[in-house]
Amino acid sequence: MALIRKTHTPSDGDSRRLLRDREGLLRQLDDESAEARRWAALDLAVFPEAAEALCAHLQREIQPAVRQAMLTALIEIGSDAVVEGLLPLLRSEDAAVRNPVVEAFQHLPDAVSPHIETMLQDSDPDYRIFTVNVLNNLRHPQTPGWLQTVIESDADINVCAAAVEVLAEVGALAAIPALTALPGRFADDPFMQFCVQAAIRRIQGK
Repeated sequence: MALIRKTHTPSDGDSRRLLRDREGLLRQLDDESAEARRWAALDLAVFPEAAEALCAHLQREIQPAVRQAMLTALIEIGSDAVVEGLLPLLRSEDAAVRNPVVEAFQHLPDAVSPHIETMLQDSDPDYRIFTVNVLNNLRHPQTPGWLQTVIESDADINVCAAAVEVLAEVGALAAIPALTALPGRFADDPFMQFCVQAAIRRIQGK
């Protein structure tokens, strides 16, 4: 799902007929028309203080096109308030809500990076897996280090397997010793040995 904002041309005048100031746009987030809500969300991108309201509406919005517009606006705002507002949605059981949030975080490396270590220490292994998914395509210099910490210390095999997969993607040569040692922590599971060997081969370009 592409979340980068494009130039839009409304199909009719009704979709943007109301006031385009911040308060008017915020009211339109509750409009019965999905098209009006979508345009309101996109136009709110120029109001950083609208981040909290956009995140709140995102939690209850049911139309995919409107959710995408809200996330596009939030990415453009890109503030700490955006990350704070989106973090609870990473726990959503609805993949249609959770996966776009993962992608949104990948577009906000500077804003999300102060939260990564805490996210990786969460008590919920699924949440930690979703955090590892955020690290995939997160252009941040600490990404390999965060992933190496996961494979060295996380007690959940599924979290570690997710981290191994992403390490293979980012090509972290420095992580090979930690990868080599990882199967020893899960000696009863041959799947981990297979995952690690495949990742090392990929990192080494074999």
